[in-house]
Amino acid sequence: MGRRRGTGPRVSADVRFLARLAVLAVVASVIVILLPLGNGGLEVVGAGFLGLVLCAVGTWWFVARRGSVRLLGVLLAVGAPVAVLVLLAHDGRWVTALVLGLCWGAALAFAREALRRSRPERPVPAVSAVRAERPVLIMNPKSGDGKVARFGLVERAEELGARVVLLDPSAPTDIAALARQAVAEGADLLGVAGGDGTQALVAAVAAEHDLPFLVVSAGTRNHFALDLGLDRADPARCLEALVDGEELRVDLGDVAGRAFVNTVSFGVYADVVQRPEYRDDKTGTILKVMPDLLLGEGVRRLDARVDGTALSSQQAVLVSNNPYVSPDELSGSGRRPRLDDGELGVLAIRVEDATQAADLAVRGSQSTGLTVMAAQRVEVTSDADEIPVAVDGEALRMPTPVVCTLRPGVLRVQVPRDRPGAAPPVPPVKWRRILDLAFGTGAAAP
Repeated sequence: MGRRRGTGPRVSADVRFLARLAVLAVVASVIVILLPLGNGGLEVVGAGFLGLVLCAVGTWWFVARRGSVRLLGVLLAVGAPVAVLVLLAHDGRWVTALVLGLCWGAALAFAREALRRSRPERPVPAVSAVRAERPVLIMNPKSGDGKVARFGLVERAEELGARVVLLDPSAPTDIAALARQAVAEGADLLGVAGGDGTQALVAAVAAEHDLPFLVVSAGTRNHFALDLGLDRADPARCLEALVDGEELRVDLGDVAGRAFVNTVSFGVYADVVQRPEYRDDKTGTILKVMPDLLLGEGVRRLDARVDGTALSSQQAVLVSNNPYVSPDELSGSGRRPRLDDGELGVLAIRVEDATQAADLAVRGSQSTGLTVMAAQRVEVTSDADEIPVAVDGEALRMPTPVVCTLRPGVLRVQVPRDRPGAAPPVPPVKWRRILDLAFGTGAAAP
């Protein structure tokens, strides 16, 4: 007997209700525009759209130009939103703008919650961890502005039976060699208290020897720890995995034979982090070199082959160990929904003038200047024999072509049984999906 169409997990009543509230809020927004509360709704939308475009153009001029054009860009980027607010207040249209903003904000909030509930997060499968008898932890006392000392990580780790190898910030150290030496001396668990770049080097050795790997969130941003659900505010809690832990199997990225846990960047960002002055003055360095990197003599274009798709003349290519939920998630506290899906995330950018910058600001991921994909293999090439590469924030140079792949499930990460977890990532709003959740008869997405 054939399987009936539409079988599978159904859309729950709360998801359908939230999706309908989102649609209702969109309808209310349209009503505010077409039947304004005493003032022109279309003018409000037009002013807001124009302000967004001018702000994007000003931002591009500020980043990509120097001198008077950069100054004009600042004035435009700041002045356009201010001018819109002044116009709305002067003409008495602020009530219309406020109501429209509330309606649209409610629509987005309801839509995102409906999408989140329709696709509940699937945690990475965990199994009980066997307590290590000879754990070795490598700690960087300089990482995270001295978190190792502030949180007493050395003393706490030793209390729990671990041997600590404390790095000397004044002397260059081959961290991978230290990890291999620890394995040769009998270590049955490797761990790191440090930044994501250091995490990746030791994780590669742990994966090579099929040993558990412990992450201590003592870096600055701790993106890998975030996606593992670890406590980034109190790295000492990560050490509880030594006595009461669970084990997760996650993927490990590979770029030209070097492991990465988060991202590999090519192009503009990789060029910037190569500068010696970047560590001490990030903002000043970016403003100084960006005009040359985007449009001037230092401009470098990259070609990439993402599985079978060719991308040409890109300004930046970013490859991640499993995809982020949206391009916006790549900054700040962005999240990857999974670390074990066996796919690379790919984001490529090509913006060469103010028009394309405005298109990117208005259309986001639908812009022609932005490519977002998932892949098994990414090959990046250039007309240069060697290009800058930023691997988990570490500045390197690699011969072209540079190949990125993924090693699925090779890393055994040991985490505390009691850990805070992380808020589910905010899904991108797709209104066709919202309509299907609100009024369709099909099953919920898996």
